[in-house]
Amino acid sequence: MAPLAAHRGRWTLEDRAEDFYRLLPVEVPPGTDAITVALDHDRSSAVLDLGCFGPSGFRGWSGGAREHFTIGAEFATPGYLPGPVEPGVWHVCLGLHRVPRDGAPFEVRVEAVPAPDPPSLAPPPVPERRPRRQLPAEPGQAWLAGDLHSHSVHSDGALTVDELAALAAAGGLDFLAVTDHNTVSHHRELPGAGRRAGVLLVPGQEVTRDTGHANAFGDIGWIDFRRPADHWLAETEERGGLLSINHPLAADCAWRLPMRRRPRFAELWHWTWLDRRWGGPLAWWLAWDPTVLPLGGSDYHTPVHGRPLGAPTTWVQVPAGTDAPDGVLAALTAGRIAISAGRDAPVLLRVGDELVVVDGGGTYLVDPDGRRRVVLGAHQAFPARPGPHRLEAADNTVVALVA
Repeated sequence: MAPLAAHRGRWTLEDRAEDFYRLLPVEVPPGTDAITVALDHDRSSAVLDLGCFGPSGFRGWSGGAREHFTIGAEFATPGYLPGPVEPGVWHVCLGLHRVPRDGAPFEVRVEAVPAPDPPSLAPPPVPERRPRRQLPAEPGQAWLAGDLHSHSVHSDGALTVDELAALAAAGGLDFLAVTDHNTVSHHRELPGAGRRAGVLLVPGQEVTRDTGHANAFGDIGWIDFRRPADHWLAETEERGGLLSINHPLAADCAWRLPMRRRPRFAELWHWTWLDRRWGGPLAWWLAWDPTVLPLGGSDYHTPVHGRPLGAPTTWVQVPAGTDAPDGVLAALTAGRIAISAGRDAPVLLRVGDELVVVDGGGTYLVDPDGRRRVVLGAHQAFPARPGPHRLEAADNTVVALVA
């Protein structure tokens, strides 16, 4: 191994205030097969995010999930893009996520290494799929169950893309958006893993800063998270994707970024809505923009958390026989969206000129003006009005939402 660069120092509060992201240059000579980058710092008191840019642009991001990575022509650490190691000036990117009052000492070492062999990983066995839930839909249409927020080993998740797909199939989901933080390295694995598991894997990326996260859906290339949020929206839309504000009230990940124009979507139902009697997400929705279309996402990372994939479940109405992720994105664009607590939970659907409640007996149907109607049976239809509606239990627990 040949050392290429070493950077040492101490980041201070003043450094973080001046510029959150810092680029450390590395001169990579011609003929380099691969590079390895290692970051050393005291994680008990500081959090430094880690990423990389080559002479031609973005090569990967792992945030605070890793302290070292390798990039070669045929293999790269998950979160990073394999490909030729171009000669010229590369940059290790550090994000000063958490810097203590007395500063954060650090060391970054970069070495030239032999090209690593790609790992040979057998995909997990695909479990038997649960039968699709039969729900009322418009003629020629069907409702698909899915989850719009999940993470793999390409950022801070515990499962491979294949393992995520198998888990989605086991849970009876029809689609899953894989939205790793600030990277698109997982996108190349989605089609194959989706075919093997029989699940539509929607390409996504969670554009992530310390003051707000947003999901950019679609195979649209990498979105520069270092730019202002208005840039995220403009770039995503110009490339044909969809941008959604994520978990706007989620502790230190709450949305605090200014925007001149609102995205069309917001992840209102997230696992951090711990008690759905709380009206916070609904109040945020009304204050932010009541015309925004609500989405749901589990933000699944690892089975250790004990939070299942598909809780909540986002439903999209698509043409029957839809077999591509673009069909899911088209349904989102058209606003054919419903959200329930889980795949088999009570659901509220917009079907033609009716709102149909399935398995929601004993709840209230609440319209945009707050008017309540009692749902008496397991299957009941009401005349539809424009705007979002929800089901609530007698104690004001939100049971289901529909756009």
